[in-house]
Amino acid sequence: MRVLKTNFTYFYLNPTPTMEFKNIEQAPDLEPFFSQSQDYLCIAGFDGFFREVNPAFIKLMGFSREELFASPISHFVHPEDKKNTAETRAAILQGIPLLHFQNRYITKTGEIVWLTWTSIPVPEKELIYAISKNITHLKKLEEDRHFRIKDLTFTNSGLTKLSYTTAHDLRSPVNNLISLFNLLDLSTIEDDETLMYLELIGKAVQKLKDTLNEQVDHLKENRLLKPGLEQVNVKEILHTIIDSLRTLIENSNTRFVIDLGEVEFLEVNKYYLHSIFLNLITNSIKYSKPGIPPVISITAERKDAGTQMQFSDNGIGLDMEKNGKKLFELHQVFTDHHDSKGIGLYLVKSYMNSLGGEIKASSQSNVGTTFTLNFRH
Repeated sequence: MRVLKTNFTYFYLNPTPTMEFKNIEQAPDLEPFFSQSQDYLCIAGFDGFFREVNPAFIKLMGFSREELFASPISHFVHPEDKKNTAETRAAILQGIPLLHFQNRYITKTGEIVWLTWTSIPVPEKELIYAISKNITHLKKLEEDRHFRIKDLTFTNSGLTKLSYTTAHDLRSPVNNLISLFNLLDLSTIEDDETLMYLELIGKAVQKLKDTLNEQVDHLKENRLLKPGLEQVNVKEILHTIIDSLRTLIENSNTRFVIDLGEVEFLEVNKYYLHSIFLNLITNSIKYSKPGIPPVISITAERKDAGTQMQFSDNGIGLDMEKNGKKLFELHQVFTDHHDSKGIGLYLVKSYMNSLGGEIKASSQSNVGTTFTLNFRH
């Protein structure tokens, strides 16, 4: 039996002899599924043009239905992805289904969105039925994580080199110090020669100190121990992140309650702060309760010891008694969410440590989670 669709009306062709006409009338109406789905549903022809798109895709792209139909699909694909997309499309035309293919599209406003596609060809109709999801926020988070991990790797590499260099450079002055002590005759401490040796010991110790200082100064100059600090506008960082996650926030109906009080600036590393906020916000959305829109509260206030910020949500939470000690460790995963990698909170903890601050968490299953950030400045 074959189903033919025309303007969202469905007819059964080649019915079985026992099929009654009333069964045709009872065929499910799939129009609401197509028009109300928050995923992006598309039907394309083998000629490379859209045949049908759902409202969610139209809203994402910002073009009218007529504009989407008037140009080849490749017109909307990011230039750097056109070749790969064309090669993949050639495979689809050979009847090979496409699973989890990722490429970038450019919206009418010029925004770049990452989409992951699953496409099924129907050669006899010369049509391709496709469904896609917006993964832009995941790509941004992945890019940010790769950059931060690379930065941490570079830092660790520099510290390792420092350890080897220091050990090598200190060998001579330390050996001199030991030799000089071996030459000392403590019973003749007032002897002129002994006093001379003591003077040499002082010089050797000073050399040891100078070598250490030179190494530490070199380390600081290369920003391997202490990240560069600057006055960063907290509200601007938050708005930048929220704007970059606009689609994710709209699709999840996330609501923000932000009260920064008198806190306008923090003396921190701008890139570290961006990553900290990005990870905490995306985690609150990712681990929200099914069917319940996330509510993220962000507050800030001045304390005697510095500035304190809190990120709270109404998500699924976690069992702190069971998992609290492992919360900030690398590759620790506490849910079966497909995007859980156990990296985000590890990075947040590392950056807070680098900034001389600290982070604490309180959470309760099915109630929510609160992260408290204490900055020195």
